[in-house]
Amino acid sequence: MNSPRQTLSYLQDKFRRAGVLPQIRFGQNFLIDLNLIDLIMRSADLSTKDVVLEIGTGMGSLTTKMALYAGSVVTVEIDPMMAQLAKEELAPYGNVTILQRDALRNKNNLHDEVLETVRQKMNAIPGSRFKLVANLPYNVATPIISNLLQVEPLVDKMVVTIQKELAERIAAKPKTKDYSALSIWIQSQCDVEIVRVMPPSVFWPRPKVDSAILSITPNAALRARVVDREYFHQTVRALFFHRRKFLRGVVVSAMKDKLSKERVDQLLLEANLDANSRAEELPVEQIIDLVDRLRIAEANETQS
Repeated sequence: MNSPRQTLSYLQDKFRRAGVLPQIRFGQNFLIDLNLIDLIMRSADLSTKDVVLEIGTGMGSLTTKMALYAGSVVTVEIDPMMAQLAKEELAPYGNVTILQRDALRNKNNLHDEVLETVRQKMNAIPGSRFKLVANLPYNVATPIISNLLQVEPLVDKMVVTIQKELAERIAAKPKTKDYSALSIWIQSQCDVEIVRVMPPSVFWPRPKVDSAILSITPNAALRARVVDREYFHQTVRALFFHRRKFLRGVVVSAMKDKLSKERVDQLLLEANLDANSRAEELPVEQIIDLVDRLRIAEANETQS
């Protein structure tokens, strides 16, 4: 089944006929470089065992490609007019389900209908895998990526186009300006790779910033190191709330009313951490070790 080549002229003609314009408030920037769509597809490595979630259907340019290789595609579009146009493009593909809604219930949770639809499609395919493959709207990229590491089923792989600045934050190394709680949250559980940086010219309308294709692959061995993911997530965010403060100060602040300053000093000493260092200087492994020591100490304090 051949899908239309969604070039710039094709999209502009479709929009003109429909009497609509791309909506900036929905982050509608359409990828018009077909070679980059092919690169996303190669990076996603889709098979008939895959149930793919796409957030930001647009006109279905990527969707139609994925439908040819995946077992099932669940695509979510918030814009009613865009969802209607996409339905026309995707009508020939029986393995595509379009949901017209916001993919997020709130900033900390994906919408229940989105996850339930994915689960239903996975149940219909024995041995299925869950993947996120999407040209993500910039304004929802962080909560989508972050939240997918806390839901069931666990995503097997994410291949997304996002703002270059965000991709660099996710892939950042210690002692750099981009290293953050988000870097640690993702890297503590996943292998991360920036596949390609993309200029504004490959999109229509052109965004004001560069973008990147980012590959995120959850790693079971990495995830096993984090005992309590919710505690880890909350504590790491607290440690980076005042990122320029010394480590002792941010740990004392994060553990206020939970651990005494003396207990914090003892834990830092046991972890061989310099109280006058900063959280942004610590590699992921040391952050994991520190947070786990805090978790155990807090639990013991609660029980005593």
